[in-house]
Amino acid sequence: MADQDSISARISPNCPPETQRILTAAWAHDADSVRKLIDGPGQASCQDPQTGETPFHAAIRSCGPPSEDDTPEDLEAARKTVYELLLWGAIWNDVDDHNETPGCVAHRLRRPELYGLCVDAGVRAELLFGVLDGYEELGSEGEYEDEEMENGEAAAEEDGDEAPQLVSVGENGQDNAAEVEGEEEEEAEEPTFQPPKPEDPDVKSEIYLRSKLTYSDGKLVDDAGNGVMMAWETEIMRQSVDALLPSKEAGKRVLNIGFGMGIIDTMFAETKPSRHHIIEAHAEVLEHISSPDSKFGSSWESAGPEPGAFKVYQGKWQEVCLQLLEEGQVYDAIYFDTFGEDYSQLRKFFTEFIPGLLDSDGIFGFFNGLGADRQICYDVYTKVSEMHLADAGLDVEWKDIDVDMKALAEAGKGDWEGVKRRYWTLETYRLPICTFLG
Repeated sequence: MADQDSISARISPNCPPETQRILTAAWAHDADSVRKLIDGPGQASCQDPQTGETPFHAAIRSCGPPSEDDTPEDLEAARKTVYELLLWGAIWNDVDDHNETPGCVAHRLRRPELYGLCVDAGVRAELLFGVLDGYEELGSEGEYEDEEMENGEAAAEEDGDEAPQLVSVGENGQDNAAEVEGEEEEEAEEPTFQPPKPEDPDVKSEIYLRSKLTYSDGKLVDDAGNGVMMAWETEIMRQSVDALLPSKEAGKRVLNIGFGMGIIDTMFAETKPSRHHIIEAHAEVLEHISSPDSKFGSSWESAGPEPGAFKVYQGKWQEVCLQLLEEGQVYDAIYFDTFGEDYSQLRKFFTEFIPGLLDSDGIFGFFNGLGADRQICYDVYTKVSEMHLADAGLDVEWKDIDVDMKALAEAGKGDWEGVKRRYWTLETYRLPICTFLG
């Protein structure tokens, strides 16, 4: 990919002059020129219309892989340029025509210092996005606001007592600004880069719960071909059980949310718990559980040490967990692995339910597939979840597990045969082991 990382390959002949100047300055790590050239909203994330190159990409890509010619001054110039771009609103997860974010480029080129800046930018953006619930406020903030106002670069004209407006953030991270009073929106004259579309959009919980599921060949897939659970996860589940029940002592109280193929529940059952509760919402999974050859049907429930000790709760965890709290149920080990829900629901679970359901000496874990189709996203969500867990009074220890990628390396082949989307692309799984602080 070396030739494709050259400046001539990344800045196309039809790149608008203004964008070309910004990209060239970023490529040269000329932070002062970058600051002067970026004088309007969105310019820090301008893109070459053909390659999708942003100034953020260019500042990192021009470093190339480490070499003997590197100097501390060169790296510092690159760092300053990246920092300047971030101050002006460069977007951490913009993708180019190779479907790479700036962080992906830094990771591929083995530039850990710059990669760390990308991760930190992603963490800040995701935390802010969560607070603002999908909206960004126009204008500047913090250290560079005064400088912008002095230069006249970001100052808005006074217009009576009208308040500043919020604009929603579009799919590509661009501001969808409303028309200004008295002016009509001008049609874009320059071509706009269209990033590669994701292989498939994320599945929403309500759609998943209505879908038809198929159990076959070590896979559980929905009617759209999405992998709900797969046998390759077995080693991760084994090590998760070992982390949640480190003493291997029988008689523990266990709660698992999301039955799927029953991999982890089979392992939990082998530890001979005194209480084993399962929450499952999908009708076809529940039908599978109640089938004659299931290990977790009515005979399993009746084999518990007391009535209700072994039980499959039918319904959404958001509702069942309220019932468990009302019943005063407390567990030594809790595992969370649902499908079709975003990170906000996982956060809701450990923020609102773990404090009441987990014993003071208990351990909580979850399937950590957050952003697992891209290393930069996985690293960002590791930090974001770590911060939110701390807010919920939980400490987290991460255990790295090697993932055998031989059968997982290529979409549609190996273990992914018959599965529409690879939801895992990384060589290392971070297993979270969560306990109460103090």
